[in-house]
This record gives sequence, structure tokens and C-alpha cells, in this order.
Amino acid sequence: MAGGWAKDDAVQEQIDASVEDAVERARSRLPKGESLRHCAECGELIPKARRAAVPGVRFCIDCQASHDDKAAASSYNRRGSKDSQLR
Repeated sequence: MAGGWAKDDAVQEQIDASVEDAVERARSRLPKGESLRHCAECGELIPKARRAAVPGVRFCIDCQASHDDKAAASSYNRRGSKDSQLR
């Protein structure tokens, strides 16, 4: 229940807006355009099935996994909970 000047469903609207923003950010990071035939990092041939499944793919599976691991390691918990501060 919201109080003051806020509408009763203001909290849910904020949650929905946050989810929509996160989805839009994730979609904007997806590769676009024509897929490469060879990996941009190691030069290995990218399988036809992968090129068809992921439009705009630039890396083979191994190199993409390496990029994903690096991205996951650099992320942080923005919630600011006590648990995340104690780790």
C-alpha cells in the first residue's frame, strides 16, 4: 500500500519499469547483423547451426564462453544487502 501522493499501485509500476529497462538493456547487447564465418578472436570456423541460431555471432563457442566468464566476474551486486557487503 502506497502512501502520500503516490498511487496505490506505484510500487508495482516501478517494478515493472525496472524489469522493462533490464530487458531492453539485454536486448541492446545482443549481436545484430550478419554472422561471421570465422571467429573474430581465434579464427576457427563457426558452425553453420550456430550462425543460424545466433544472428550476428562473432565468436566460436569457446571464445564466447571466455568472454561470458570475464563479464560475469566483473559484475557486482547493486542491491546493497548486508550479505553482499559481508562477502
